[in-house]
Amino acid sequence: MFNVNRQMLTRGAWAAAAAIPAILCAGVALAQAEGQPVPGGLGLPNMVTPVGLGTQQLYNMVLMPIISFIALFVLGLLIYVCYRFNEQANPIPSKLTHNTPLEIIWTLIPVLILLFISVPSLRLLAQQVEVPEASVTIKVTGNQWYWSYKYPEDQGGGFGFDQMMKPESELQPGELRLLAVDNEALVPVNEVIAVHITSNDVIHAFGVPSFGVRMDAIPGRLNQTWFKVEKEGVYYGQCFFICGKDHAFMPIVIRAVSREKYNEWLAQSKQKFAGAGARVRIAADSR
Repeated sequence: MFNVNRQMLTRGAWAAAAAIPAILCAGVALAQAEGQPVPGGLGLPNMVTPVGLGTQQLYNMVLMPIISFIALFVLGLLIYVCYRFNEQANPIPSKLTHNTPLEIIWTLIPVLILLFISVPSLRLLAQQVEVPEASVTIKVTGNQWYWSYKYPEDQGGGFGFDQMMKPESELQPGELRLLAVDNEALVPVNEVIAVHITSNDVIHAFGVPSFGVRMDAIPGRLNQTWFKVEKEGVYYGQCFFICGKDHAFMPIVIRAVSREKYNEWLAQSKQKFAGAGARVRIAADSR
């Protein structure tokens, strides 16, 4: 009876080990969406920037295989120990307490795994931190509980506006609840966009998942990040730092368009937001 149960559980363990990676891959595949979240989604969204694509590749090709292998290895080891060293199979237990070679091996293997992970991780981190020469610079300021954008005059802007979440009563067909805003921020595709981020009150965090971008907005400090959108579309983000009672209601919406449409929008926005705020100039390189 014990042997039958042992065989059944062993087969079940192997079946679970084979099914877990398939389930994870299916979840990641179903989770792919461009610019916005999907109900029941797993994994990362489709990335549209070089940094985002690098993050997705690191996650899918390095981290997930290593995590899955370690989880399955530990599961198999636990199952083996339960059957190999239970009271019936091993009535006289061993008194062995130390094994120096084994202890060296299980110390070195995690170190080697971490060293292997560190190489692509540090390369990606350097790509995120080093801001290339930008053709467009935007200053984003976090407020309780909305975002303010300023486009510099020396880059065709000279205006600013606030971006606030639309209430449900004002939503148009196709607009997303809790994510649609009154004023979208526009950027040109295939151009480097530098974003200067600060806050007027408490700590916020500016983040757009499809860009692979997240940066804290801290009062009295100007942080900087960048992205280069490679595909036109509408991309949603949110504040990623708990900043008060309406933290969940300060979405971010950025629309990526062609350079021609972007120039048209700049001309229209100069008139639309002419009296919205002070004119701003941002140096091309503030580092």
